Amino acid sequence: MIGRVDELLVGLVLAASAVHAVVSLGPRGLRRRLFAAAAVLLLRLPAVPGLRALALRLQASAGAAGGSCGGCDDCGTPPAKPDAEIRVPLSSVLRRR
Repeated sequence: MIGRVDELLVGLVLAASAVHAVVSLGPRGLRRRLFAAAAVLLLRLPAVPGLRALALRLQASAGAAGGSCGGCDDCGTPPAKPDAEIRVPLSSVLRRR
């Protein structure tokens, strides 16, 4: 009996690890769909303390925008012009002997 419980726990940990790998390494579209599905599933469950807050956080992260901060995707420094060159005077370059 104890052996079966051990096997069940190891199986659950391996399944959780596989789900974590898919969510972390998978495409963002898949991640958003998984978060949305998990939120809907948690909202359908009976009232358990903390589940509603978790479902709302998952729902919010499923609808987040695609920028680096989850915002407008137009933040940070503007990209450098492709024609711009960095010029360093030869006199300022240190030479090794």
